[in-house]
Amino acid sequence: MGVVDFYDRHPINEHDVVAAVSRRRGTLAGLRPEDLFDFDQDHYGGLAAVEQLARQASIAPTSRVLDVCAGLGGPARFLAARLGCQVVAVELNTARAAGAARLTHLVGLERRVRIVRADATALPLAASAFDVCVSQEGLLHIENKARVLAECRRVLVPGGRLAFTDWIAGPRLGNLERQRLGDWMAAVTLQTLAGYRTLLGHAGFVAIESEDLTDTWRPILKTRLQTHRALRPATIARFGQRWADEYDQIYDVFITLVESGKLGGGRLIATRP
Repeated sequence: MGVVDFYDRHPINEHDVVAAVSRRRGTLAGLRPEDLFDFDQDHYGGLAAVEQLARQASIAPTSRVLDVCAGLGGPARFLAARLGCQVVAVELNTARAAGAARLTHLVGLERRVRIVRADATALPLAASAFDVCVSQEGLLHIENKARVLAECRRVLVPGGRLAFTDWIAGPRLGNLERQRLGDWMAAVTLQTLAGYRTLLGHAGFVAIESEDLTDTWRPILKTRLQTHRALRPATIARFGQRWADEYDQIYDVFITLVESGKLGGGRLIATRP
C-alpha cells in the first residue's frame, strides 16, 4: 500500500477530529488550539513527545521551525500555540494537507502555521530558511531517507537542529516482516538506530545523538490499539468493514513485533555544522 492510500483511510483524520471536538464542546464557535490537542496528535507520546523534541532542538519563540511529514499539523499547531514560534508544516497527502490547513484556520493559527503540500525529498523551500526541523514517525514512509535528510540539512541554518522520532528495525526483523509492513502501512527501508546515525553523518550532520524509545512506546502502542478499537464503528462507517479489520490486524502485528524485539522506536537529534 502506498503512503497516500494509507493516510486517505487513516482512523485519525480531520473529519473525526472535528466530530470529537464538537461532541465535547457542543459547538465549534470560539475554538482554541488547545481544544484540538486531545484529538489531533497522530504520533506516539502525545504532547509530551512534542515538548521533548522541542527541548532537545532548543525551539524558542523566535525559532523558524519546519515540520516534515506533518500530517494533520497537530504538533505544528502545538508548537506555535505553546511556544509562539513560526512553523511551516510539509505534508505529501493532498487531503491531509488540506485538512491540516482547515484545522489551523479553525483555531486561528494561520499566521503562525503555514501548511505546504509537498514531497519531503524535494522541499520547495529556500536554503538556510529554518532554525529547526522536526518530524514524528513520518520518515518510515520515505524510501530515500538519505535524500530527505539532505533536504533537511539544506534548509537549516548553520547550527540548526534536526530532531525526529521514527520506527526502528531490530536486528531480527526479517525480510518477510519488512515486506508485510511495507504492504500494509507503507513502511519502507526501515532503519536501525545505527543506520540512521550513519545516514545523518553522510548527510553532513554532526553532534548526532540517539535514544531507544521502545520501552516508552510499548504501553502507548497498546493504548492506541484500544483507542482505534473504540473508534471502530466510525471507521467502518467511513471506510468499510474490511479496512477496519485490516487496521486491527496491522496493530496486532505491530504489537507482536515490538514485544519480540524486532521493532521499536527511536529519537535522533543532529546539528548542521
